[in-house]
Amino acid sequence: MAHNVLIYCRASTAEQHADRALGLLREFASDRGWPVRAEYIENASGARLARPELMRLLDDAEAGEVLLVESIDRLSRLTQKEWATLKQRIQDKGLVIVAVDLPTSWQLLNDTASELTEGILRAVNAMLIDILATMARVDYETRRARQAQGIERAKAEGKYNGKSKDESARETVRAMLTVGNKPEHIMKAAGISRATFYRIKRELAASVTE
Repeated sequence: MAHNVLIYCRASTAEQHADRALGLLREFASDRGWPVRAEYIENASGARLARPELMRLLDDAEAGEVLLVESIDRLSRLTQKEWATLKQRIQDKGLVIVAVDLPTSWQLLNDTASELTEGILRAVNAMLIDILATMARVDYETRRARQAQGIERAKAEGKYNGKSKDESARETVRAMLTVGNKPEHIMKAAGISRATFYRIKRELAASVTE
């Protein structure tokens, strides 16, 4: 049986290509004869529940459709409470989560599976998805903790003086890059030089992946 697919691609920052996995996901669906009904692509933190494209996907979804992601951490780096909220909404919509790197998620849709096998796979798959969602959150928190440790070390060495004087400029650069503004427009809006703009851009690109 063909399963309509809703593809979801996410990356954390404007410098990362949110549609990087789009070709892989299209091919994955095509190989199984699953028609792709819609694609949702966004740059947003997986640690935030209120993501515009994810919310749009959930609003558009119909029961029995597949929510296709590259991996569970593309869907969630949420806290346990927020993950439970998202998971419940996915279940309420009747969506099936399929992650390319989690075979149990797509083996469930194999029409040849016996009732017993399907029951076992369903239980194992639900457990694995929860574990992977938890691991994604732990990884996020670990990276944030290391970042904080780096700041504390810089403070101890006298290389950090609290909030950076260009913090406001950084936020302007981040926001305007996200919507694809040209560098000259961003520099003017942020009131920074070309050198500062490219320094901030490099720092954002090297920042922690959420």
